[in-house]
Amino acid sequence: MEDLARAKEQYHPILEALGYTCGFDDGGSVSWQRGDDTEFIIYPPREPDSGPHRHGRVGWQHLAFAVDSREEVDRMHAIALAAGWTPVRDPKEYPRYTDRYYASFVEDDSGIRLEFMHNPPADAS
Repeated sequence: MEDLARAKEQYHPILEALGYTCGFDDGGSVSWQRGDDTEFIIYPPREPDSGPHRHGRVGWQHLAFAVDSREEVDRMHAIALAAGWTPVRDPKEYPRYTDRYYASFVEDDSGIRLEFMHNPPADAS
């Protein structure tokens, strides 16, 4: 994302709700951690005139966060919308994946897509 302040506005509420803590924000990057193993870092683009991210091109398509319930998918979707994300697909079932798959998709200002999904094991439904 070109504007790190805007990136923080959009990502912080989501990452905080997922249990991440903002750990580093020096104006040149911003990062969040969850425990000792997981870190999420945002840097500004090296080529600012490269245009927005385009879903479907070679490269990252989206990042999926597995959550514990359908209600949590709904909650995360609402948090994202309140933080200025654009809805791509509202929360719903995706039987083409499994008969238990429930998810939503959102995009930030740069077109980066996140998914919030709940797909319990078959014996847990």
